Amino acid sequence: MEDKFKSGFVTLIGRPNVGKSTLMNQIIGQKIAITSAKPQTTRNRIQTVYTDDNGQIIFLDTPGLHKAKNKLGEYMVTAAKSTLNEVDVICWLVEVGTFIGEGDRAIAEMLEGVSTPVILIINKIDTVKPEEILKSIDKYKELYEFKEIVPVSAMTGENSGDVVNSIMKYLEEGPMYFDPDTITDQPERQITAEIIREKALMNLNDEIPHGIAVEIDSMKFRKKGNIYDIDATIICERDSHKRIIIGKGGSMIKKIGAQARKDIEVMLGEHVNLKLWVKVRKDWRNSDSMVRNFGYDKKKL
Repeated sequence: MEDKFKSGFVTLIGRPNVGKSTLMNQIIGQKIAITSAKPQTTRNRIQTVYTDDNGQIIFLDTPGLHKAKNKLGEYMVTAAKSTLNEVDVICWLVEVGTFIGEGDRAIAEMLEGVSTPVILIINKIDTVKPEEILKSIDKYKELYEFKEIVPVSAMTGENSGDVVNSIMKYLEEGPMYFDPDTITDQPERQITAEIIREKALMNLNDEIPHGIAVEIDSMKFRKKGNIYDIDATIICERDSHKRIIIGKGGSMIKKIGAQARKDIEVMLGEHVNLKLWVKVRKDWRNSDSMVRNFGYDKKKL
């Protein structure tokens, strides 16, 4: 008797910068969500799709759970929390270790009122010795009654297949929601904007990245030459930040643009002519209208 096809929705939650986007990209096999060593990189719920012969998993990669300090932060926390009762499985990512901080304890308390199965994923096992992994598993078992605990390295891909197998155990028979070739529901314009923001995160000082957003002003395909012409604007909060983003003689914005163009070309499969601009929108993260204009709308959650 053939195994029945399973399908369902899975959310990835956890504190900022624990590797949620990296793990999702690893499982999908393609870069969809941007990654950075800086926390709070993901701002929206990013939906990606994993399909094999056994089933289909629709992943929701959420912003990291943190204490909101502005309107944008409030949106990000709402985006993360709103998935918990809408999905079939919750995957909670933590870093390997025996110290459980206030942030993770707060997440455990939040999960107490949720009936959805929770799988704990202990990430970054490539950074410690095997005995430390076992200690970490034992410590987290005291915190919450998890359905499964899976140690992984999102960076190297070690045990990422075990994550998929564990999720499949808790999904029911269901339809194929997306075509088997689909890997995301994100529009190309949105992915393009996020790639540009990632390169800005990589290259700018710590004080600047959380105060930037990216708007795609135009994105047109020229059949003659098979090239995309993309105009985009990096939004920042201060005039001093604008000067840093542009850099001496335009060196920084050229660097951001060159790095972004390479990834955008891989994503689109075509040559790209990318032009970047910088504008100041003072304190935009505390403006409801500006937060909505940049695509972070609580009403859409």
